[in-house]
Amino acid sequence: MLQEAMFPVMEIPAIGSPEGVGDVVDDTGYKFIVREDTNTILSCMTNEYRLIKNETIMKYADPVMKKNNGKLKEVRLFSNGAKTTMKWQFPDKKVHIGPDDDISPEIIIRNSYDGTIGVNILAGAFRFVCTNGMVIGVVLENYKNKHSVYNIELDKLEESIIGTIKKTHYMFEEEFPTLIETQIKEKHIVNLIKMFPIQANEVITQRLIADKPKTFWDLFNVGTNVLSHNMNRNLESTHQIENNLYPSIKKWASKEVAHA
Repeated sequence: MLQEAMFPVMEIPAIGSPEGVGDVVDDTGYKFIVREDTNTILSCMTNEYRLIKNETIMKYADPVMKKNNGKLKEVRLFSNGAKTTMKWQFPDKKVHIGPDDDISPEIIIRNSYDGTIGVNILAGAFRFVCTNGMVIGVVLENYKNKHSVYNIELDKLEESIIGTIKKTHYMFEEEFPTLIETQIKEKHIVNLIKMFPIQANEVITQRLIADKPKTFWDLFNVGTNVLSHNMNRNLESTHQIENNLYPSIKKWASKEVAHA
């Protein structure tokens, strides 16, 4: 599937005359992004749009990923190639939590030729939480850059990928083990309950009784279980709790380690 994402693209100035009459306009301020192998127009963008090819991303990403033992897991194309998602996994950084309970870091790079998404680099840790295929995750890094001729950060793709990998490895080698090994106190359970709306008190209390969390990782599992199984995924407040859950629990654990 990777080879399919490496199709050639080119920019063609959008010139012509209104409705085929009158003088030809040499500079409309727009250009077409064309897929050369099929002669398909993927988009019509302003001249401020900066084309970043999938081939260019792979040129920087592939050697860095391989050097860090990253394995290309998935490549998916959308809208006839206008959008691409590439996913790498790092199996040697797996953290074992319990029987059939492992997580590994993943880095996802997204690109588009129609301006719907920029060059996005998302790092995370994901695992199954139940037999229906539901997964939970921790977003470790989220790098976003627009396709703009003024965006100098696009010249630092390799640097951004290397930085994302380093941060991801640090979390697996330092932060996650700390959560797994550090014991919680009653005040941390109370803090977790306070993160959720009052109407979720009964559900989260039942989950706490059933799971009997002893470590910060156990506490994190309780929170993600409630979020993925019992909260309304269409509410912004649910996603706010989800975004704050890991940073909050990491902060509580760090304080305990510092005072130990």
